[in-house]
Amino acid sequence: MRRERNQYIFASELNRRNRSHHFRNAVLILLPLLIILLWAFNATIARSVLLHEEKLTILDLPPDLENFSILHISDLHGARFGEEQKGIKNVLGDTRYSCVVMTGDMLGEDGDVEPLLELIRLMPHDVPKYLIPGDTDGSFIETRAHSSLSVYTDWAEKVQAAGVILLDKPALITREKGRLWLVPEELYALDLRGMQSTLEQQADELGRRAASLTADDAARMRSLEYEKQRIESVKEIKKEFTTEDVQVVLTHTPLSEDYVADMIAWSEKDDAFSMRYASLILAGHYNGGQWRIPFVGAIYVPELGWLPKDNLIQGLSYLSGIPQYISPGMGSDPHYEHQPGRIFNNPVITKITLTRKAER
Repeated sequence: MRRERNQYIFASELNRRNRSHHFRNAVLILLPLLIILLWAFNATIARSVLLHEEKLTILDLPPDLENFSILHISDLHGARFGEEQKGIKNVLGDTRYSCVVMTGDMLGEDGDVEPLLELIRLMPHDVPKYLIPGDTDGSFIETRAHSSLSVYTDWAEKVQAAGVILLDKPALITREKGRLWLVPEELYALDLRGMQSTLEQQADELGRRAASLTADDAARMRSLEYEKQRIESVKEIKKEFTTEDVQVVLTHTPLSEDYVADMIAWSEKDDAFSMRYASLILAGHYNGGQWRIPFVGAIYVPELGWLPKDNLIQGLSYLSGIPQYISPGMGSDPHYEHQPGRIFNNPVITKITLTRKAER
C-alpha cells in the first residue's frame, strides 16, 4: 500500500510560529501598560509622605527627659507635597513632639526657600525648631554684598523670621532638671583658638584698608566679626556641659564608624563636651539612595557605589555604641546626576522618642 504524504507535515512548526507571533504582540501591548502602571505606582509612592516613629533607649537618660521627642526632617530639596504642603500636614495631623530638627538640604534649586517656609508654617509656634545647612544649601552667613546689611543670607533671614534657630553653636533645651544639647558636629573637632586667631588676622588685614573697603569687603568684615563672636560664644558654652547632659549631634552627612571611634579616642574622659558623651547622632544626605529596588535597597549611591548596605544610607545603626539615625529624606538630590526623582522611595519624616526603658 502506498503511503500518502501528510499535507500537514509543517503544521507543528506553523503553530509554533503563530504562538511566537502572538506572544510578541502580547508583549508589545502589555509592556507599555506595565511601564505606565509602574510609573503611576511610583508617582504615588514619591508623593506619599510617611511618618516613621522610632523609640530610642538611652539607659542614662535623665528622668525628666523621658519621652522627649524630636521631629527629624532632612533633604526636602524644595519639594512640595500639595498646595501649602498639604500632604505633609495630613500626615503630621495632631502629632505632638518636643522639638523639630532639620539636618540640611532643605532649599530648592537656586535657593528657593518658599517650600521650606510652607513646611515651617505647619508646625506649632511654641515648639522650638532648629536647622543646620546641607551641602546644597550653602552657608547661612553672607560674605558678599547683598540686599541688606545683615550678616545672614536672604533665605536665612526668612527662615529666622519664621521662628527657626539657625544652629551654628550648641543649643540647650531644658525640661525640669533634664538638660539636652543640640550640637553641630563640626564643633567637636574645631580648633577654637586657632580659628579665633585666623579670624582676627583676617579682620586686621581688612581693617588696615578701611578707607577703601568695597561693599563686598564690608560684607566680609561683618561675617568675620560674626564668626569671632560665635567662636567666643562656643568657648563659653562648652564650659556649661556636664557628663550627665544628653548631647544630640547634628550632621548633614552621616558619620562613619572610624571617624566616631577616632573622635572618642582623641577626647579626654573629663571633657564633657565630647563625642564620647554623645547620646544620639542625627544625619541625612543620602535620600535613602534615591532610586531603590523593593526588598533589595538602593541601586547606586555616588559616594558608596552599587547596592550599598542600607544601614549606611538610612535608618538606625550604632557607631562605637552611639546610635546614629539617618533620615531617608523627602526630595531628590541633584548629586544623583543620572537618577532624577525618587523611585520606590517614600519621602519620610521621623519622630524619635527618647526613653530610659529597654525595648523588649
